[in-house]
Amino acid sequence: MNVFDHEKLDVYRVAIDFVAIADGIVEGLPRGRGYLADQLLRAATSIVLNIAEGAGEHSTSEKARFYRMARRSATECAAVLDVCRKLGLGSAEQLSEGRDRLVRIVSMLTRLGRSLESSGARRSG
Repeated sequence: MNVFDHEKLDVYRVAIDFVAIADGIVEGLPRGRGYLADQLLRAATSIVLNIAEGAGEHSTSEKARFYRMARRSATECAAVLDVCRKLGLGSAEQLSEGRDRLVRIVSMLTRLGRSLESSGARRSG
């Protein structure tokens, strides 16, 4: 079976898992909190889409740029989860699971970005 480059990345699979967690969190939000639901799902999806776009790039600098955008979206999701926790929205278990997954995603994207930077430095050096 043929696969896309992004499907080979562990961080992509972890990010897809987070989208499912985010969807579960959103399901538990009360009416009137649609702005939080919208923001969380958009940012969660953005993580996945930016990873896919970055993986499809040939330029190292473009790959790194998309991975940085994915990392920003992950930290945005973490902030939404913080707001939910502060407002007493969502289950503590789901919020904790989501936060743990986001910490992992940010760490993976940071390592991926650093490896791109070092490979770019080796090529130009």
